[in-house]
Order: sequence, then structure tokens, then C-alpha cells
Amino acid sequence: MPGWLAEFWDRVVASDPGLARLRMAGSGAVGVASTLGVEYLFATLTRAGAEGTLIAMLLGAVVAMMGSMALTDSSALANLRAAVFFPVAVGIGMIIGVAVGDHADLMLSVFVLVMFAAVFVRRFGVPYFFYGFMGWMGYFFASFLHATLPMMPALLAAVLVSSAWALLLSITVLRTNPHRTLRRIVRAFDARARAVARAGADLLDQPTTSPRQLRRLRAQQTRLAEVALMVEAWSAEPRALPTGWSAPALRRRLIDAQQTIDGLAASAEALAGCTETLRALALPVLDRLARRDDLGANRAAYALADAAENAVSRSADSAASGWWPARHLAVAALEFVALARRAEALPRELAYSIADEFEPAVTLAMGNLPGAPAVASEVPARGGRWNPLARMDLPSRQAVQVAIAGALAIVAGRELSETRYYWAVIAAFVMFTGTGTRADTFLKGFNRVLGTLVGLFASIWLVDLTAGHTNWVLVVIVGSIFCGFYLMRLSYAYMIFFITIMVGQLYSVLHEFSGGFLVLRLEETAIGAVIGFVVALVVVPLSTRDTVRNARDELLTALADLLDRTAQHLDEPSAPSAALLDQLARGLDDRVRRLALVAKPLTRPLLWGNSPPQARHRLALYMATATHARELTAALRRTDRPAGPADAGRALATAARQITEAPVGQVQPAAADPLAEADEILFARCDTVPGGRANDPIIQPLIRLHHLLRAIAEPGIPTQPELAPTAAVGTAAGTRVEAESPAGPAHPVDVTDPVDVTDPAVHVQVAESSVPAPRLRPGIIVAAPLPLAPPAPAEPKSTEPKSELESESESESAEGVLAGAVTSEAGRPIDNGVVLLFDPTGRQVARRHLDNDGHYRVEAHGGSYVATVSADGYLPKALRVCLSADRTTQTDLTLTPTTGHGSTISEKVDISHSYVIQPNFANRPIARDPR
Repeated sequence: MPGWLAEFWDRVVASDPGLARLRMAGSGAVGVASTLGVEYLFATLTRAGAEGTLIAMLLGAVVAMMGSMALTDSSALANLRAAVFFPVAVGIGMIIGVAVGDHADLMLSVFVLVMFAAVFVRRFGVPYFFYGFMGWMGYFFASFLHATLPMMPALLAAVLVSSAWALLLSITVLRTNPHRTLRRIVRAFDARARAVARAGADLLDQPTTSPRQLRRLRAQQTRLAEVALMVEAWSAEPRALPTGWSAPALRRRLIDAQQTIDGLAASAEALAGCTETLRALALPVLDRLARRDDLGANRAAYALADAAENAVSRSADSAASGWWPARHLAVAALEFVALARRAEALPRELAYSIADEFEPAVTLAMGNLPGAPAVASEVPARGGRWNPLARMDLPSRQAVQVAIAGALAIVAGRELSETRYYWAVIAAFVMFTGTGTRADTFLKGFNRVLGTLVGLFASIWLVDLTAGHTNWVLVVIVGSIFCGFYLMRLSYAYMIFFITIMVGQLYSVLHEFSGGFLVLRLEETAIGAVIGFVVALVVVPLSTRDTVRNARDELLTALADLLDRTAQHLDEPSAPSAALLDQLARGLDDRVRRLALVAKPLTRPLLWGNSPPQARHRLALYMATATHARELTAALRRTDRPAGPADAGRALATAARQITEAPVGQVQPAAADPLAEADEILFARCDTVPGGRANDPIIQPLIRLHHLLRAIAEPGIPTQPELAPTAAVGTAAGTRVEAESPAGPAHPVDVTDPVDVTDPAVHVQVAESSVPAPRLRPGIIVAAPLPLAPPAPAEPKSTEPKSELESESESESAEGVLAGAVTSEAGRPIDNGVVLLFDPTGRQVARRHLDNDGHYRVEAHGGSYVATVSADGYLPKALRVCLSADRTTQTDLTLTPTTGHGSTISEKVDISHSYVIQPNFANRPIARDPR
């Protein structure tokens, strides 16, 4: 298959993992189309007449449509148990509708009660979602068609026929095959991995870093993680795994593959904006991977690696051009090709047996991953202290909401039309189907109105084309059902667009169609949507921010559990513990997915006082925790006798749990202590072990998780008034400071000069008498323990070629990379800043300016450093970093705008120490910052 065709097919496969959307759309279309024929045949045999035939066909089509979504289990017995109650649910609704149909006011009052019951029964499980809807539809048919008791046998017979036919289809031609579905999803995982490579190639194809392409690359990584979770869930289904396959080993293989792809993406991101020569060598690697030319990708990767090693051998400065991330990209590409070659091999390892018990980290809901309502179901509504309704579970609260919204929709809808007000009622009813928070409800209502509006024009156009052609009317109806189901998961607006087209065709058959008729439907739909949103906003509302907070806490708790288990594994390594770590890592992936689902409205300008760029930035931090957690579990598995700082893992776990005790974006003071404890353990270990703690595969993920927790916790970590004797080296030339001590007089010095601080009570402040106020700027002073030691000479690099590219381990003298983006609190890139890097002696080893997009890239030998970032108009920041040889450490920073002129050095970062001069805090004593 040509490369372009293979890539096109990969995109098709990746867009619909397991063909879930295609199966749902096909099942709906086949079910409805065949049921129409069966009902027509049944009505003809029973001599039901023209009206009876039409009613039977419409009723049967509704039951078939619901059955195509409800009867998706791979077990015929499970589908039989569900289908048996279809006639019961519809029959109960019909009987109630017939009983009250002659009394208009009573019928409308009972309609509200039926809506309440239809939503309330959802609390008993997924099947009751469909039973409630079918009961509601039964009541609707009976009451609005003015059904009588003598009509009941024929109506119930039509329901029985359609239910039996839907069941027959579900266990024969439309039966779900778990084995084939799992194989398709695994195939989709590979296709989405290729999509990540394509996104990386597109990023490198730009002369400078493109924010749009960068977002696309990260979005593809998120979609890859979603498919991995689908494999996780389907692996637990009966008869899904081929004979001899091990579900835990399959999970392990995908974790390794996902880590390889994440490494590929990180390398591509680090290479973006590098020299054209470097991109020209790296681009073919990703391009050939995307086009399934694995042999060509292999050759291109070896060529890239050879060029990188030759450049490093020729010049010590060549690493500054980005050759180390290029080499990482080559290694990741080679690893991915190796994994792809054995994709069909038996995923079975010695650590497991075929009979191993497998507990998936996520379970399926109607054949798919659970949606946002599953996350919101555990969150209490606002007003719980005074409103007893707020203490109900989600289905019960929504039942109350839908009853109130339905009653209001009846009143408002009847003001517009005495006969078509039910469109407003339907719109209000569906606003509480598949939604959880207020933002979800708003988006569903908006999409319903949008789909109806656009569908109105398409419907008028199609009715003119199909008028008088019954066969074409049926084709358009069945095609609309297929397209609506297929596109529903992409956007609810698509579903309503095609439903509007279908409604137009149905009313054209009934000779009731007109442009004004569809405009009335739009108006009634808008009324129902507005009422539904207002009710969701006022009556026991479920806040989006509360739901995000709950999902965030679950994620951090899951991370803490994994870190605790990691510490236990480091103390007592064992194979079962490693298997459990794999499960916990996948569980963390699911927690990230759940958080992304409910936080989606925060990434859009929908909520008052919300910053979408900042929300996206924080969401990226949470997503990164899953990546580095997987990196940690993989490192533990690949090390025969893992040794690492178990105490650091426990301290990070404690910090993660304590972060959950404060609102999003803040942290309890207690979280500072465990973060500081982990900081000391990790960086002490990084410094004291010669030649490679910076390269330790266990230390590195822990350090990255420490940085992430630190970033998640900001702001809010308090400082402690503690100072050790130091000597300072400044980073803001031209600004003068003076050190004051009770032991001696104050003496003004330049920031660039060393400052001997010998008294714990000393504080350093800007000497405002020596510098005019308008010239005062924030700055950072990095201090090292006295005396200032001369820098250690770097060992010469070896020019001998490496024998094993994949297994090579670099010495401490090898180059590491610190890269990232600097943004303001509003999410805008800062392009007027500078990044400085200091070694533990206080010596400046690197200086880099931010580019136009706020990105920076600093290269230095592997080891511990203090990095400082400063920019005009912003408070500077300092942080400790531990660079790994031959690796890129990604660190994104957010700077706070300055206000005023008075300044005092008030923060300290300790690897050496760092002091930050902050405006508007004059005469504040120096305090230690545990970062």
C-alpha cells in the first residue's frame, strides 16, 4: 500500500477506535430501516389500516432506535434480559397516557410526573436509562395521539414485534464481537501513534515553533491515551483476548509503547525552532513513521543519530544546537519500530501467567468509556447546607430539575402554540440527558438550537427534492439516522441537524410540512433550551468548578496512591507490586481523562472570571503527571533491583494529598514541608552520587513529579524566616542593593558583586537612595555556600564511537537540556525575558533570551542547577533543576506582573540559594523558599 494511502487509512481507523461510531450508526440505520419493513408487513397482515400502519411503523422505529443503543452487550442473555422489559416500559407509559388522555389539564400534570419518573429511574443502572425514556415515549404516543383502550392491543403488539426484532438483530447480524473489537482498538492505538508522528513532523516543518501545531501535537497524545484506556477496558470483556494472550502483559506493552511515543513527541517539541539543518535531518524520521515506512524511518533514525554523535565528537558547542534531543528522537523512533515489528506477537511475559486475575482501571458504559455525567455523579450540588434537594444523588436532582423545566416549558410553549408545545418540552427534557454540570447543560442546549437552525434550511431544501418520491424519502430518513448517530459523539449539534432533516421528511409524508412549521419548531426548541438552562442554573445547580475540583482531587489521590506503592516497591521489590503499579498508572490515565472531560468548559470563554489559557496550562500540568507516573512504573519494571529514595516518594504522596485540601490554584501550608523534604532527598541524591544520578531512571521521574506538584501547588506555599550564611551572586546588573546586619554597618554593593551575609537576622533591600525609583527593576540573587568554590574542570569528551545506541548511558559531563515556555498569568507568552543558569558554586553557566513565543532552551552538563527567569514588568522566578545527560527537562513557567517600585529580596531557592527582589514588599525580612 502506498505511503499516502496507508496514512489516509490510519487516519480513518484512528478517528473511530474499534469502529464504535460506525457500529452504532450502522446498527441504528439497519435497525430502523428493517423495523419499518417488519412493522409494515405486520400491520398489513393484521389489516391495521393506513393510520394503524403508520402509527405502528413510527412506534416500532422509536423502539428500534433505542434498542440499537441499549442492546450492545456481547452476551445474548444480557441483551435478552434488557429487551424483555422494553414492552413493559412502553406499555406502562401507554396505559397511563390512555387513562388521562381525555382530560387536558390532568394529562399535562401527569406528563410532568412521567418526566420526573423517567429520569429518577436512572439511579438504578444503565438499562433503566432506556426504560425511563421508553416509558416517557409510550406516554407521549398515547396521550398526544389520543389513543383509546381498544387501540392498546395493536399498539402493544407493534412494540412487541419491534422489541423482538431488535433483540434478534442484536444477537445475530449486529452482535458485538469482543475479540474483533479489541483487535480493532489495538489497531487504532497504532494508527493514533502514527498520528502523533505526523503532528511532530508538521511541527518540525515550521521554521519557528508554531503554537497551533504544538497544541495539535499534544492533542494527539491525549487521543492516544484515550485509546489505551479503551484497550484496557475491552481487555476485561469475556472472550475479548485471543487464546494465550495475557491482559496484564498487553497493558504493559501499551504502556511501554505509549512512553516511547511520548518521548518521540517531547523530542520533536524540543527540536522545534532549531536550525534548519537539524530539522531537515529529524523531519524524515517522523514523516516516514507517519506513512508506515518503518524501514525508511529506521534508516533515517540511524542517520540522525550518527550525525548527532559526530557533531558532539567534533565540538563541545555542537550540543547547544539541539543535537541531544535529535538523538533522543532517533532512539525513540528505533524503539517504536521495534515495538511495531512484534505487535502481533503473543503479549505474554514470565512475570505473569495466563490465569492471572486482571482488574481493569476503567470499565465500559454502553461499549464506550464513561462520559462527563459519570464524573459529576459524585459531586454534591450547591446549597447543600440549607436545601435538602442538594443532598440527593445526581439522577434524583435531575429528576426534580426536569420536572420543573418540563412544567415551565409546557406553560411557555403553549403560549406560542397550543398543539406543538411538546417540542419545547422535548428540548427541556433532553437538556438533562447525558449532562452533569451547568456548563454541560448550556452547551447541550446551545448545540440543540444550533443544529435545529442549520437543519431547518437543509430540511426545506431536501423536502423540495424528495416531494412525491416515497423511496427517496425513506433513503433520506435512514441516511439521516446513520449520519446523526455517527457524528453524535463529535458534536450533539450534528445529531440534531440530521434529526431536523428527518422530522421534515416525516411531516412531508403526513402533508403537514411548511417553512413556517419548521420555524415554529425552532422557536419551541429555543424556548425549551433556555428554560432548561435557567433551571439547571438556579435549581440545585451543579457547579463546573466544583466538579473540576472533585476530579482534580481524585487525580491527586490516585497519584499519591501510586507514589506510596512506589515507595513500598523500592523498599521491597516484587513482581506483583510491579503489576499493581501498572494498574495504578492506567488508573491515573483515566483520572486525567475524567478531569479533561469536566474541565473542557473552562478551556472556553464560557464561565465568568475564567481564563481559558490558564485553564489549559493547568490542565497540561495534570496531564503531565500521568506521563511521568508511567515513566516511573516502567523504570521500576526495567530495573532488576530498583534502588531509589523511597522517602521522597512518600513525601510527594503526602504533598499530593495535602494539595487537595485547598481550592484549585492554592495549597495548604502543610504541603510546603513534604515538598521541601522531597526536594532535599532528590537533589541531595542527584548531587552526591558520582556520574549519573542525574541519569537515574527512577530519580528522574520523581524529580519531574516534584516539579509538577510544585507548579500545581503555586501560589500559596508560604516561606519560612530562615537564613544560612551565604555569599550572593546577582543576576540583574546595574541595580544596587545593600546588606544590613546588626553586627555591622550596611554597605551598598552592585548586584553583580558577592555579598557576604554572616548573620541570620540580615535582610537585603534595594538601596532606593542610590537608584532612582523609575529604574528599580525586580531581580534575583543566587547565593552559594561560603566560600565560593572554583568550578570543577570539565572532563574531556571521548571521541570513541558508541556500540549500542539504545543502551548507551551518558556520563555526568554529557549535555542536558532545559526547555520550556514562559507565560504571564493571563496565558500570554512573554518575549522580553532572559533565562540564566547557575551551578552549585554560584557560577553562571548559561544565558538565553526568550524567543517571540516565550520559549527558551538552555544546554548544560548533566547535574544540579538554579535557573532564574526575569522579564521587564514581571516578578522574576528561580527554581532548582536537575539536568539529565542526553535528555530534555521540560519546565514551563508563569510570571506575575509587578506593581510599584519598592523592592526587597524575599525568596530563596536552595541548591545553592536564590533570593528574589520583589516590588511593594519593602523592609520585609528574607525568608526561605523551600523550592
